[in-house]
Amino acid sequence: MDNMTQNRLCIFVISDSAGETASKLAQAAIAQYEGEQVKVQIVKHTFISSEEELLLALEEAKERNAIVINTLVSKELVDITNEFGLLNHVYTIDLLSSLLNEITNRTDLEPKRLPGAMHFLNKNYFERISAMEFAVKYDDGKDPNGFLEADILLLGVSRTSKTPLSLFLANKNLKVANLPLIPEAHIPQQLWEVDSRKIVGLTNDPKILNSIRQERMKAYGLNPETAYSNINKIKKELAFATDLYDKLGCLVVNVAQLSIEETASIILTELGLEDHSYYN
Repeated sequence: MDNMTQNRLCIFVISDSAGETASKLAQAAIAQYEGEQVKVQIVKHTFISSEEELLLALEEAKERNAIVINTLVSKELVDITNEFGLLNHVYTIDLLSSLLNEITNRTDLEPKRLPGAMHFLNKNYFERISAMEFAVKYDDGKDPNGFLEADILLLGVSRTSKTPLSLFLANKNLKVANLPLIPEAHIPQQLWEVDSRKIVGLTNDPKILNSIRQERMKAYGLNPETAYSNINKIKKELAFATDLYDKLGCLVVNVAQLSIEETASIILTELGLEDHSYYN
């Protein structure tokens, strides 16, 4: 088998729901081989509800010599998948069964085995939708009155990931507002009325912010060398933000080397909001 053949992989995601969990696992694994010339195709077979649908997907996986990741909750479908894998030399990974079995062993409770149970329209779901709507309504400092209602208030100069971070945290049922910091702009009075323990100041390294803003200008088809991306202006903006954070006494997070997920994790931990990551 030549290297090109070895480096072409196919991963099948088989699920009785949307397959998000298995897809994220596959993507996390693939990311470890970035730059290694491994070509991976992810094929999703989702909302599988019958033995016939499952066997068709498994036969296709066999033909393509695929790795199969399943998040099936039906014991019958899990058993079919495992048996097919053993008989046909198809490598299968069952993400849920081991954990479900251990939880049952520790609690003496049996799982409901309901496909898509995480996504049922329960109270938790509607609270999440409400938090998302809140994040959109109070994005970019549109209405400073939202600061007083927010669970978290994000501050930062342009391109410090305020909006995507607001939406990510909203997906954890948190009401998040954000305010862009511009030295020349008026600071809303409401900011000084917010508990500093709810405020997070986002910052970045000047050179990285300079590069991000230049790319932003290029994406708009504009000259990347503008006042917006000028390194000296960026340093002044960051100094202004740092001074404000000192006055507020708030948490400060440098997002320069952090993903949205990592930044959110730091914020949740530092503000004591980790329980919003739990599911009822």
